[in-house]
Amino acid sequence: MDWKVPLSDISFDEREEQAVIEVIKSRWLSMGSKTQLFEEKFAELTGSKYAIAVSNCTAAMHMSHLAMNVKPGDEVITPSLTFIATVNTILAAGAKPVFSDVESLDKWCIGVKNIEPLITSKTVGVAVVHYAGYPANMTEIVSLCRKHNLYLIEDCAHSVGTYWQGKHMGSFGKFGCFSFFSNKNMTTGEGGMLVTDDDQLAEKARLLRSHGMTTLTWQRHKGHASSYDVVLPGYNYRIDEIRSAIGLVQLSKLFENNKKRALLVDAYRRRLANTPNVSVPFAANEGKSSYHIFPILLDSKVSRSSVIAMMKEKGIQTSIHYPAAHLFTYMKSFLGTRENTLPLTEKISSNVLTLPLYPDMSFEQVATVVNSLNDCLCK
Repeated sequence: MDWKVPLSDISFDEREEQAVIEVIKSRWLSMGSKTQLFEEKFAELTGSKYAIAVSNCTAAMHMSHLAMNVKPGDEVITPSLTFIATVNTILAAGAKPVFSDVESLDKWCIGVKNIEPLITSKTVGVAVVHYAGYPANMTEIVSLCRKHNLYLIEDCAHSVGTYWQGKHMGSFGKFGCFSFFSNKNMTTGEGGMLVTDDDQLAEKARLLRSHGMTTLTWQRHKGHASSYDVVLPGYNYRIDEIRSAIGLVQLSKLFENNKKRALLVDAYRRRLANTPNVSVPFAANEGKSSYHIFPILLDSKVSRSSVIAMMKEKGIQTSIHYPAAHLFTYMKSFLGTRENTLPLTEKISSNVLTLPLYPDMSFEQVATVVNSLNDCLCK
């Protein structure tokens, strides 16, 4: 559909095009020098010792749990208000996700008051999500994990360029996992990054990324090795040179694009300040956000489906971030989860509406979206 205002859009120009052409002309497409440089630059961004480029954020999260040696019966606490990959990767690693409610109707991240009552003798870790690019309270969560000897993984799919007390997200836990999907603040189409400060965990993650092999094709091509050993069962979670080259360009644009997002969010907030039946979360944002998406909460008396349909008629794309993960059919049948257990998450997931947001969006388009929303709410 040709949207008048799409939900998201990529910020590409001739620099990404030239980066791709250079890789094609180099005649080396799988992981190589561009990937190595991308990892180095991303490690600098996050202040991490290691950055490991992977095929997507799902791969990064799966590798993280595997690297922590989870086993059947182990429990990992995670929000229900998240993309399903956060949950699926816990299951794929053999552990059981235990769903936490969010802190409040203003702060849609999990916090210590939600996490601590869920800790049992089976709990081994916490997977926190920095929803919409707003940071969870990492000071308290890190302290809690240390108190109970739990590993901490950060799902940073929304939060590249987000900081908490001067530290980049992803640098607080054992691992930070980032997404470069097509709608993210920096995109390579598909792609992800895993960051860590732990030498042994970094080495294990690299092995998991490429079939447990001790050397890579690039190393053999450069003459640094002629064969390899396999020391653990791994996967093909590799990125390629084309995406790494695009990632380097996107990384150079990140802070400027995030500034544009911040200005657009501010414009949205001002225009929505007096809109009835609408509230905007994260009014009391305590950190520096990347402003990945712009969610609003509709009053429960408003028909969200009708608003979505009417906005579509006006050419404006909206979305839902997210359906409550604990209420998906599989989770209810496999884990025995049920309704009326996470009241804040269930209220949010039933009434959230995500409005368009992307760096090249104009302030006139923000006005169009808000005016259209007001029209829909009046009908």
